Amino acid sequence: MTTIDTATITVELPDAFDPRWNRLPGIQVDGRRITIDPAEYFFRFESSTWIVADWELVKAELLEVNETTGSAVEQLALDFIKNHGESTSDAARVVATAYGVYSYLFRKEHLAGLGLPQITADHLRMLREAATLMALNKVELDGHISNVGPCWFFPAATSVVFDLDDETGGMLDEVYHGGWFNEHRRIESIKAHAALGGRLVHGCQSVPDQSGGVVAPYGASMANFRDDLAEFKAGWIEQVYAHRVTAAE
Repeated sequence: MTTIDTATITVELPDAFDPRWNRLPGIQVDGRRITIDPAEYFFRFESSTWIVADWELVKAELLEVNETTGSAVEQLALDFIKNHGESTSDAARVVATAYGVYSYLFRKEHLAGLGLPQITADHLRMLREAATLMALNKVELDGHISNVGPCWFFPAATSVVFDLDDETGGMLDEVYHGGWFNEHRRIESIKAHAALGGRLVHGCQSVPDQSGGVVAPYGASMANFRDDLAEFKAGWIEQVYAHRVTAAE
């Protein structure tokens, strides 16, 4: 693993996280308090700065703005980031911002219209938690993936933490990166992710591929992103699955 010297990350969120996150190395959950040791938690940790925008400002000034024939939603988000985004080395702020974003994107009111009756409010909680931790992953403008944690490999991480079978984990992964399978949800996602300095992108074509997702800055090289991801993912996925709890345990 490549790492940089950094302090332990500690954040207290509005809601308690599942204590089974403690199964993964380097992360300790105690109710609403989450503590992360970057040296143990990340497979690769080369950057301790992120771009964020105030989530309350995003809610007030971006979420209700509609695109026009002259300004697509992606341009609205990009302009907002240019005007309001700021670099921070406060990882706790990133996590707290992400929890606001994903509490909004994975809210219970969407369940009725999702068209997946097997998805429950508890599944949405799992999505909120895993996606919040995913926000610490990072891609640079040149496409190099600088930070990689277990939640990059969404089905693997959720199977370890929440004891999900492969089918359920894959289904949650589809909801995570599928934007709820319609354009309205995709637009909502683009706007909300402005708070995390970019847009949600994925290296995968389908669930079994497990090529993960990250909030990447607009303009990042997706070709280099794809190539970097292909080189490391298989071995790190195996390491995540190694922490799965079996029935015998």
